[in-house]
Amino acid sequence: MYAQFVMPQQLPDVDNAKNYQKCLILGNWLMIFSLLIVATSISINFAFESHFEISSQIVAHIATIIFAAILKIGYVVRCIGLHGFGKKDF
Repeated sequence: MYAQFVMPQQLPDVDNAKNYQKCLILGNWLMIFSLLIVATSISINFAFESHFEISSQIVAHIATIIFAAILKIGYVVRCIGLHGFGKKDF
């Protein structure tokens, strides 16, 4: 089995297993951090908009778009790692 968030001591017997494991770890961390930032940005924009200045709301709107794209990139990187380990369904 492959580790999801840290580099394991023993890797599966697959060519380039270390690179695929790095893809899996990087993709998972990208998705976690970008999801947290997107959730925070959406909260700033829609739940607590009266507590923030307009400049902060503009930055939060831009961050929502950028980090949503990073979330998708993280998912693709994760899928590359899983595909390298032989997983066919995502």
